[in-house]
Amino acid sequence: MNDWDAELEDDEAGAVVRTVARQLKLWREAAGLTQAEFGAAIGYGEEQVSSVERGRRIPRPEYLDQADEALAASGRIAALKEDVAEVRYPKKVRDVKRLEAGAVEICSYNNSVVDGLLQTEDYARAVFTSRRPPFPEEELERRVTARLARQEALKAEPLFSFVLCEATLRRSIGGRMVMRAQLERLLAAARSRNVDLQVLPLSREENAGIDGSFRLLKLKTGTAVGLYEVQLTNRVITDPKETTVLDMRYGIIRAQALAPRESLAFIEKVLGES
Repeated sequence: MNDWDAELEDDEAGAVVRTVARQLKLWREAAGLTQAEFGAAIGYGEEQVSSVERGRRIPRPEYLDQADEALAASGRIAALKEDVAEVRYPKKVRDVKRLEAGAVEICSYNNSVVDGLLQTEDYARAVFTSRRPPFPEEELERRVTARLARQEALKAEPLFSFVLCEATLRRSIGGRMVMRAQLERLLAAARSRNVDLQVLPLSREENAGIDGSFRLLKLKTGTAVGLYEVQLTNRVITDPKETTVLDMRYGIIRAQALAPRESLAFIEKVLGES
């Protein structure tokens, strides 16, 4: 897989890309250009152009911009960037983004790594790099890009509540400098008006989140959705009985954790020790 494109992995992405591929091919043929001639005009090889027009690859934004200029499309091809932007990301990421877009409150408990919405780029890359078997380089970069794109949610309307186990602050993922930057990022995020961040100290005798990390999204419809991720498995929880348990469990976790202001002081202390 070339570093300028991404493999298709689901029906939704395939449908979008096939539609874009047909449009690109029609524009090229209307201009009377072969794939080789068109590729030379936009700085790509004939095989790359062929892969895009067969719907096997997702064109990058610069590909569409250059195609628009070469084919004198007056912005019509460039406008296709909006259609392919979302499908460049893994389906799981797109599904989570849709759920987050419909949420009024997003709650997250983490006891292994910092929540993805709060990760710095270097920390996220270190998390994905630690995966075994390792991701190919192109897939690793794709996942990092997708994770950073999801962080736009923090600028939206929902309220965010994060509870981090102290272990996530002291686990030196990526090394000392990466962790220092990550702790500074947490301090900055915790000062946002729509973010509550709490730390659950390891010294606490009780921990209602001992079974593992999870997220709970409270939707505009009045319903709730749970997200649970473990080894090789991602689960979306919609059964009201189960989401009620998660809601109750999260409330207990928050009560067991330090208050937000105390948590800020705790993170500052860990930062000073690093």
